[in-house]
Amino acid sequence: MITAVGHADLTPATWELVRTELRAHLRGLPPDTPALVRAGAGLPLAFGRVAHELGHRLTVLLPEQGDAPLGGDEDELRAHGELLALAAQIRMLPFDPLDRDACVSADERLVAGCSRVLAVWDGSPSSGQDATAHMVAYARARGIAVDVLWPAGAARERARHAASVRVS
Repeated sequence: MITAVGHADLTPATWELVRTELRAHLRGLPPDTPALVRAGAGLPLAFGRVAHELGHRLTVLLPEQGDAPLGGDEDELRAHGELLALAAQIRMLPFDPLDRDACVSADERLVAGCSRVLAVWDGSPSSGQDATAHMVAYARARGIAVDVLWPAGAARERARHAASVRVS
């Protein structure tokens, strides 16, 4: 099983570069390699679309908190809906999608269930907002193969990146 983790604050031009890299990596795998993603906008949706497009069986982990399985803004809700439509299987995972620590824990469970991780990562350390470096270290510590995708010309949005790496 394969999954993707990575920065959420990519520039619009970088998203196209990332989709191209995701396609190239997934094309290199047997088509029966299942894909696993936690429901969400940004990278989860991009990865889910590409996996589905290339015929990989997609499993979506959906946040479940009490009676309300979905949370977030309009973009998140649309992404959840689209991923559910693309999914061959849906797994409910109890966590609060608005709680960063709960999301990191959910991502750890996601990564632990895979044999390969595609990391859209510029190599920066973890910050209070971005846990990509943590997910890469988490996977590597468990012997899970990690392919870092950071295509030439990729960039993060400066304002969000600068805010995410500030230490208070």
